[in-house]
Amino acid sequence: MGEGYLERVSAERIGAHIRALEGVRHPVAAPEALAAAADYVYRSLDALDYQVEAQVFQAGGKGFRNVIATRTGARHPEEQLLVVAHYDTVEDSPGADDNASGVAVLLELARVLEPFAFERTVHFAAVALEEDQQQGPLAGGNKYGSRALAARAAQQAWQVDGAIVLESVAYAGEEMAQETPEGLPVTLPEVGNFVTVVGNEASQGLVERFVYAIARHGIALPAVPLVVPGKGERFPETRRSDHAPFWDAGFRAVMLTDTANFRNPHYHQPTDTSDTLNLDFAANVCRAVGGVVVGEG
Repeated sequence: MGEGYLERVSAERIGAHIRALEGVRHPVAAPEALAAAADYVYRSLDALDYQVEAQVFQAGGKGFRNVIATRTGARHPEEQLLVVAHYDTVEDSPGADDNASGVAVLLELARVLEPFAFERTVHFAAVALEEDQQQGPLAGGNKYGSRALAARAAQQAWQVDGAIVLESVAYAGEEMAQETPEGLPVTLPEVGNFVTVVGNEASQGLVERFVYAIARHGIALPAVPLVVPGKGERFPETRRSDHAPFWDAGFRAVMLTDTANFRNPHYHQPTDTSDTLNLDFAANVCRAVGGVVVGEG
């Protein structure tokens, strides 16, 4: 398989998706915008050659949507690989990095990989309600969409090869100061120019595949692997996204992240806007995930 597909990844197109999604997307503070974001993702994926569906789930007595684009594997259709990103925000942030960036990378990856016949079944899943909700009947809840998706995988006995979760993947640079979460078993570099690859013990092989894909394709993307024991119970900061429901269900999963509030001062703030982001960095994350998805990583 040639390397040309990685060259097709467009930072400009990623930026266009981010700008299209940018704005408060919250089930209580901005439900219409949340629905519009789901519609945007659905239209973007439906324009490509995938089977696209809306997985409706209930939360707080209301229905919400995960948008899932699927390509059935040509050789091993029973094996499932997922690329996941949440499209909702907290109630007072436009959420450009958290997490329009992850959704934009997912959409661009689906476009770039459209021509391929994957060996395994691949799902591109934009999920809702990852964020902790602060008001109304959803108060205190989070990861509703990914919990619904992981539950489907468990109920249907999917053979999950892995779930790759894109969580805030565009705030990075040589001038960024990096902090290490208290209690973390490693010390992160002081310069925030890298992506962190967070996995649990069961997912160590998937962490290694991502790191190998970067080297295999010569991608200019510093990466820091972090593998935690069990399901991350001892290190709650490593469970703060949509990979955790997959860990809890016994599936392999990794979170790719710029570390959010441990680097980005705009995290969950009104200033989390597209003009603060490094689109070339996000494009390199996209390329590395692509290397894993096509089975070369």
